[in-house]
Amino acid sequence: MWWFQQGLSFLPSALVIWTFATFIFSYITAITLHHVDPALPYISDTGTIPPERCLFGVMLSIAAVLGIATIYVRYKQVQALNPEENLIIKLNKAGLVLGILSCLGLSLVANFQPKIHSKQVFWVRLLLVIWCGVSALTMMTCSSILYSSDFGPDVVQKLHWNREDKGYVLHLVTTAAEWSMSFSFFGFFLTYIRDFQKITLRVEANLHGLTLYDTVPCPVTNERSPLLSRDFQ
Repeated sequence: MWWFQQGLSFLPSALVIWTFATFIFSYITAITLHHVDPALPYISDTGTIPPERCLFGVMLSIAAVLGIATIYVRYKQVQALNPEENLIIKLNKAGLVLGILSCLGLSLVANFQPKIHSKQVFWVRLLLVIWCGVSALTMMTCSSILYSSDFGPDVVQKLHWNREDKGYVLHLVTTAAEWSMSFSFFGFFLTYIRDFQKITLRVEANLHGLTLYDTVPCPVTNERSPLLSRDFQ
């Protein structure tokens, strides 16, 4: 049995591989077509102009769905390991909410490119996706300075930067922090693989009638089947 066949370990693996492929494919396409500069563009800039925008949007939306599935499985795992710890239950629920909000932000990144939409959309995406970490704080600080100061009216729509441009250093620091944060997230979700090898989820269908038109409940046999994975002993 291969390692990715054990439990639900394929979920975090698929999330990391798919998201990494999204960034790399859109980056290569954008660079090949000279839509962005090769030196540290914003990740979302590599998915701003067609045709890479279509690829970026579709693939990142799928990554958001994989992220929600992974976060939910982790939530159920922690819930099963700590069924009576009130503090852990509350923290676990808070983590689930934050994770879903982060995936919502990822979906906004996929479908709303900052170069063709307003600053408000940019900040909503930023706050939803980023919520902790040194790279995140660095990116938020530099972004707030870059987009709030007088570096020119076209700084939001700017795709190509020169060394002589105002805010060039802040731009590089911000994009470096963004890429660093993304790869940190990859490493974080890869740590889930070993834990997910030891868990399966099951779905149970409780039927209250033999047909969809039954109005009076009658006893029927319930159906149980594994959810997303076989039931490994």
